[in-house]
Amino acid sequence: MTFDDGAGQAPWVGPFDLFRIGVGPSSSHTVGPMIAAAHFASLLPSDVEQVMAELYGSLALTGRGHATDTAVLLGLTGACPHDLDPDDAAAVAADIHVRRRILLPSGQEIAFDPASDIAFHPREVLPLHPNGLRFSSRGPGGPFVRTYYSVGGGFVVDDKGQPLSGSVRSAAPIPYPFAHAADLLRQANAAQLSIAELVRANESAANPGRDLSAGLSEIWAAMRACVARGLVAEGILPGGLRVRRRAPSLLQRLRARAENELDPLGAMDWVNLWALAVNEENAAGGRVVTAPTNGAAGIVPAVLHYYDRFIPGASRSGIETFLLTAAAVGAIIKRNASLSGAEMGCQGEVGSACSMAAAGLAAALGGTNAQVENAAEIGLEHNLGLTCDPVAGLVQVPCIERNAIASVKAINAARLALHGDGSHLVSLDQAVATMRQTGRDMSHKYKETSLGGLAVNVVEC
Repeated sequence: MTFDDGAGQAPWVGPFDLFRIGVGPSSSHTVGPMIAAAHFASLLPSDVEQVMAELYGSLALTGRGHATDTAVLLGLTGACPHDLDPDDAAAVAADIHVRRRILLPSGQEIAFDPASDIAFHPREVLPLHPNGLRFSSRGPGGPFVRTYYSVGGGFVVDDKGQPLSGSVRSAAPIPYPFAHAADLLRQANAAQLSIAELVRANESAANPGRDLSAGLSEIWAAMRACVARGLVAEGILPGGLRVRRRAPSLLQRLRARAENELDPLGAMDWVNLWALAVNEENAAGGRVVTAPTNGAAGIVPAVLHYYDRFIPGASRSGIETFLLTAAAVGAIIKRNASLSGAEMGCQGEVGSACSMAAAGLAAALGGTNAQVENAAEIGLEHNLGLTCDPVAGLVQVPCIERNAIASVKAINAARLALHGDGSHLVSLDQAVATMRQTGRDMSHKYKETSLGGLAVNVVEC
């Protein structure tokens, strides 16, 4: 789903819109609903007597597996995904379930029973997007109702399709506006800028008071912290599938290799490890960086770790170049298709992240703008048609392994592009348009509903 600023122009979507620190397991089903609930709670009068939340479409079909109901509870208390402590959040949610009362941001405590005050409507889809949710309240002033849509990547819009205040941060004029990859390349080349330099100029103009390098450093630190937690956390992931965390044992095997052991594909094992670590943390509801979604959150960090560890001369500047370039690609995909698994299938999540990571790596390795665009196109093209069919509605199977596979694919896409001169038959814009058309044609069973694919056959088998 695309949106504009009301004047037909897309507001600037920058690196801090596409890379957000939050919590798992889903940007569209956890982070977005929490943001929507917090926004609704901030509008409530101080004398409100009752609050109810209703989840529609994909949010209802896979909401329990994605912890959407818990996200709504936390949002109604005023919780924000960016600074939420997952351990504290679990205690707050448990308290609401036990006492059947909720403390609103105003300081007022009202009766709230999650079993009856959060309703699931799996067979009903609201008009603008499969991820719809509606909040209502009652009080002396009469009923109060607001409808929201969680459109992917933690972005939330209202019932008119307009982003919430803070959901897209700025509509300020920028020096190099672009809607498509062709626009981006034309402007960058005319100004003799790299894609990363162009994005830096736009972000600085849109948010002149922000330290861009410090913000990117915070994102990279959060990604590293997520990997570090995933490498040591052991046990069974929540949800009932009995999926065991594999990252800690894989780390032990990689460390146990003899120093003189030669494995031409050894780097691939490490890339797989880093992706697994992130997505196992995400599945457990831990702190992750939405990149550009939670379901695909392991790909950009895994490829960045590959750059940082295996590329001679890797630098902080290269990491910034990676993230800025990846953000440009993510903005193009969001503008012209969607990042939402409920709208596009997994091509919109893993496909987008693979494309972004491929472009970022190609740029960090010194690729030309044309080579970077080629890398992004390869990463997206070879994820076209990818379905979103999470078993039991959990972001575990096939999601965790899918991130590992796509991380390696992103590296391969960058390498293929760097071995060429940037010329290629299929453009990134054509690949994005194809993804949009494919998503529209795809049966709803394969778009984050858990009504088809592995979600059905694994259970039946």
